[in-house]
Amino acid sequence: MKTILTIASREFNSLFLSPMAWTILAILQFIMAFLFLSQVETFTMLQPKLTAIEGAPGLTDIIVTPLFGNAAIILLLVTPLLTMRVICEERRNKTLALLLSAPVSNTDIIIGKYFGVLGLLLIIVLLITLMSLSLLAGGSLDLGKLAANTLALLLLLMAFTAIGLFMSCIAGHPTIAAFSTFGCLLLLWILDWTTGMNAQHSELFDYLSILKHFQAIQSGLINSADVCYFVLFITTFIVLSIRRLDNDRLQK
Repeated sequence: MKTILTIASREFNSLFLSPMAWTILAILQFIMAFLFLSQVETFTMLQPKLTAIEGAPGLTDIIVTPLFGNAAIILLLVTPLLTMRVICEERRNKTLALLLSAPVSNTDIIIGKYFGVLGLLLIIVLLITLMSLSLLAGGSLDLGKLAANTLALLLLLMAFTAIGLFMSCIAGHPTIAAFSTFGCLLLLWILDWTTGMNAQHSELFDYLSILKHFQAIQSGLINSADVCYFVLFITTFIVLSIRRLDNDRLQK
């Protein structure tokens, strides 16, 4: 565990040594703040009408849930940029051979790098959650649904990072890793869209759709099937990454 934390700390620190992490954080905060204030303005305009409706949606439904949904789409674009260099850049710089020759297991390397990238994404999730909690200064929130949205976004980013790490393991160039990750994530995001285009209903596409499971948890209905989907998804791609690194070690 100490080795994993050491690798994770090294990876996390390396992200902030370059301007990319700071730039991404700054741009994301600007975009999320703009979307947040837009939703607040929408709620303010609708409030006179909502007061006359029994059981009308509140701050959480009108502001928080759309905010986390928009954050998921934006982070689908951002995550490939953070994961593309994790292993691929080590291989290009010839430092992967040194890492593989060290007395650490491939599992420690992959999980350590996974947690390193995930650390930055956790900061982003925390900032979005704090932005939502600021609404408590002038109103009330459904804290249960806020927690569900936070959990949904966290599981989604863990899945994004897992597939991005795997693509970084198999790609020969960071750009290829980024585009491959984005392509896979976009496919999984729109997979169930085809279900409504015809009369046939595909249960396989329904289950594989990452958007469907994200929205199910986001709605506040935390189902074990949706949580298990993300756990299996993350575990599968981490194991595949470890196997790919095993192959690199054998070739050395």
